[in-house]
Amino acid sequence: MSTVKIQAKEAKKLVVIKLSKAGLKEKDAEKIAEVLVHADLRNVNSHGVLRTEHYTNRLKAGGINANANISFQSTGPVTGVVDGDNGFGHIIGDIAMDHAISMAQKNGVGMVTAMNSSHCGALSYFVQKATDAKLIGIAMTHTDSIVVPFGGKSAFLGTNPIAYGIPGKNKKPFILDMATSNVAFGKILQAREVGKEIPKGWGVDEHGDAVTDPNKVVSLSTFGGPKGYGLSVIVDVFSGLLAGAAFGPHIGRMYDDLDKYRKLGHYFCAINPSFFTDTEEFLTQMDEMMEQLQQVPPAKGFDRVYIPGEIEQLHEEKNLEEGITIASSVYEFLKN
Repeated sequence: MSTVKIQAKEAKKLVVIKLSKAGLKEKDAEKIAEVLVHADLRNVNSHGVLRTEHYTNRLKAGGINANANISFQSTGPVTGVVDGDNGFGHIIGDIAMDHAISMAQKNGVGMVTAMNSSHCGALSYFVQKATDAKLIGIAMTHTDSIVVPFGGKSAFLGTNPIAYGIPGKNKKPFILDMATSNVAFGKILQAREVGKEIPKGWGVDEHGDAVTDPNKVVSLSTFGGPKGYGLSVIVDVFSGLLAGAAFGPHIGRMYDDLDKYRKLGHYFCAINPSFFTDTEEFLTQMDEMMEQLQQVPPAKGFDRVYIPGEIEQLHEEKNLEEGITIASSVYEFLKN
């Protein structure tokens, strides 16, 4: 499958035009485009502009509220709830993290759940926003059932990603954004899009057997066996039950029933280091920790030790200059 390279600015413009034509306000379309291109810049193309087609299809079908009245309710000095009114998760998540950051700056910690939402894109975008404010960021979201629990044959959990962002003083932040499955399902979609096989262990077929053909994948597996399974359940509790949303197989499916609201939940947290320790010392030590990790001698087959999120940051630096790479079919959809 062929690919094309375009500048991030052009990609954002094309996404905004496409979403606006589908009935979304330009300001909202710009935020969604920003989150999508953020992912493509980091070479996390599974959460990038390729999602635009699905979003426009669901928007046109009525499964996302184009004119959502998103509201925030403070429930305490460090807690609150965002009701997304079934709008775009990217916008809902952005508002929720903004409130978490504001509370953390004032009271040390901010925790916000979001309800009545939809797919929110790459969680790294939201935790990075916290690190920009020199705060620690945490984000979780549940997804529709596609992952088999450890020891099980049929899907129950979602890919249920979790993300952490920790600021440094002079170095770029530590960003850990990971699915609790071996990979996000978007990786399977990307492999289908470009016609490539997937590594064994990413997905299983209807019999629960591992496959390398992305078109045969019915369910995914958790990473690390029972450890990933346990974390996946935790994510469902924080972003599902705590947000008054559904769990596991009761969550609205992304690619089915496009005319129905998914009513997803998310969890966002911001932590202010200054309420626990000296901020400058914390940031300096974080820099030192990351630098010393990078200096650990590499094992055979590795060039060096990377910090979580560092490879994506290097991709971002390069792609900001050279442009992002997307499937030709995605580019054609965006242009027409």
